[in-house]
Amino acid sequence: MDIVNILVRELKLKRFQVENTIKLIDEGNTIPFIARYRKEKTGELDDVVLREFNERLMYLRNLENRQEEVLRLIDEQGKLTEELKKDILSSETLQRVEDLYRPYKQKRKTRATKAKLRGLEPLANIILSEEIFKGSLEDLAIDFVDSEKDVNSVDEAFAGAMDIIAEIVSDNAEYRKRARNIFAEKGILVSECIDKDEESVYEMYYSYKEKVKSIPNHRILAINRGEREKILRVKIDVPDDEILNYMKEDMIKNNKTITTIYLEKAIEDGYKRLIYPSIEREIRSSLTERAEEEGIKVFSGNLKPLLLQSPIKGKIVMGIDPGFRTGCKVAIVDETGKLLDYTVVYPTEPQNQIEKTKEKLKELINKFNIDIISIGNGTASRETEMVVAETLQEIKNEVSYAITSEAGASVYSASIVANEEFPNIDVSIRGAVSIARRLQDPLAELVKIEPKHIGVGQYQHDLNQTRLDLALKGVVEDCVNTVGVDLNTASVSLLKYVSGVSNSVAQNIVKYREENGKFKNRMELKKVKGLGEKTFVQCAGFLRIPEGNNLLDNTGVHPESYDIAEKILEEDALFDTNLNKLSKELDVGLPTLKDIIKELRKPGRDPRDEMPKPVFRKDVLKMEDLKPGMVLTGTVRNVVDFGVFVDIGVKQDGLVHISKLSNKFIKHPMEVVKVGDIVNVRVLDVDINKGKISLSMKDI
Repeated sequence: MDIVNILVRELKLKRFQVENTIKLIDEGNTIPFIARYRKEKTGELDDVVLREFNERLMYLRNLENRQEEVLRLIDEQGKLTEELKKDILSSETLQRVEDLYRPYKQKRKTRATKAKLRGLEPLANIILSEEIFKGSLEDLAIDFVDSEKDVNSVDEAFAGAMDIIAEIVSDNAEYRKRARNIFAEKGILVSECIDKDEESVYEMYYSYKEKVKSIPNHRILAINRGEREKILRVKIDVPDDEILNYMKEDMIKNNKTITTIYLEKAIEDGYKRLIYPSIEREIRSSLTERAEEEGIKVFSGNLKPLLLQSPIKGKIVMGIDPGFRTGCKVAIVDETGKLLDYTVVYPTEPQNQIEKTKEKLKELINKFNIDIISIGNGTASRETEMVVAETLQEIKNEVSYAITSEAGASVYSASIVANEEFPNIDVSIRGAVSIARRLQDPLAELVKIEPKHIGVGQYQHDLNQTRLDLALKGVVEDCVNTVGVDLNTASVSLLKYVSGVSNSVAQNIVKYREENGKFKNRMELKKVKGLGEKTFVQCAGFLRIPEGNNLLDNTGVHPESYDIAEKILEEDALFDTNLNKLSKELDVGLPTLKDIIKELRKPGRDPRDEMPKPVFRKDVLKMEDLKPGMVLTGTVRNVVDFGVFVDIGVKQDGLVHISKLSNKFIKHPMEVVKVGDIVNVRVLDVDINKGKISLSMKDI
């Protein structure tokens, strides 16, 4: 298998890109490092393409290994022909390899293997040979009747022979391929309700049909969940006759022999009992895999802009974790995220201590000179928001508030990380601290939570959790390395996502910092236990030292390029317009040169500063205030296959259906918006009883 050629063709890359990228991966370089510091070798492939490349490379290598293993196993049986070898080596999927191996695979006890043990294989071969037999059927099978072998009649002999033929039919790779293609092209996914009287969220699927090849991914996941919860019964309808006729025409050449009827029945049994359920499982599995892959892409696509939200720097923030019975937890953090004070207030049901809450908030605002209030968007969020908005109207201080996603805050509160940060503080208060810090530095705070708990996907609990975790951790890793990490303030949670840095090395970095004080330069990293030369090369460029003794340590310039950066500064070539000439003079690739100059022009630059800021409010809008036609500003909270959920400042997020996102046709909402975007929307409809708001982004 020529893996390089396959990757060139599939990913539409140049051969040098593929060859160099494979070499870089095999040398143990991380994806962020390759994307950022090996642009000349990869032809400037970004981290998204590189991760897709790496995944496909692993699949093709697994395929190649399986091909070799199957060839060996068949050869050991003495059954490997040149034609079969060619078919196996030309297979482009693992499924095709397994289909070709199926007839030679050691099987568990089946009806066919039992029939062979009873001596009925010769009878099966007679039926398959389609020879003209002059005697009766009884004459043909009588020699195979043997009570000692548990064959007590002619009918039992024929039944066993047909079981053997049915398995031969089922093991035929071409029949399975044809059936699979027909399932995929002409199959209809059918779902129906098991209990007609039961009401559920799956009512639209109680009597539902859709083509296998066109059913949307979110419907696949919804139907799967309904089936798991034993509310729906699901099957795939296919034109069985088309598949059966193809197999019969291929196998039956002489329909005048007395055994033809048994051959026909065996083919039908092989299809209905063995091929159909097997291919149905495969197609259902491939549909689920397709839907999961799309779900993972949606989650990943939402997670990246969420992590890269613009930080609100240099502000003292009050975080409020709303609640009813247990009250609203309040935490004050300084500009660096350090906890200054905390308390609990009870402005909501059942206590309704509104005036008392206002007084306490005013006291804290004045005492700590608070700039912004960050309110979690969970239970009692809007009730709490109303009290905060009223409080801000009653004071002279310039204070505003923002609604902040609190997804995963409770997970963080009870985590080992939170316990290490705040060992003597109640779990509930930790959530308020997290909500405050999320406004100050979303990335630094959200990396403390498992990505799948951040809640910006669709049907994430129905997805393959191993694949989801791997993909989301890749997104976090890319985001952390895109932004860079302050070596002297970063937590273990943040450091462990830096290119090449393991959890143990991250802990050792923090330990070294605690024992020796702040890092003064990047070279000092080599003194950290477990951080050798290879790890240093991978991580150094992503770690920043704002107050170090070398300006370059606060940039994305890698230490391997310091001499080039210094020459640029010495020659005052920072604003040189002839970069091609400069590239040759300094013997450095053009992409790397551009990156170095960009870093030198803005040392310490945070790419997140270019992202939209959160929407800050001073007053509250009620759902009852909404009228069709109103145009409002909102924040995109989640993007799913069928639309976008937008926070417009009322209790319920509004839905912009995919059909209302753009005047142009789009395949997915991510073509238009991403999580965190600030958008203008028009109110289409408000259903207060159902808590639903329909919005549009067209013609605004």
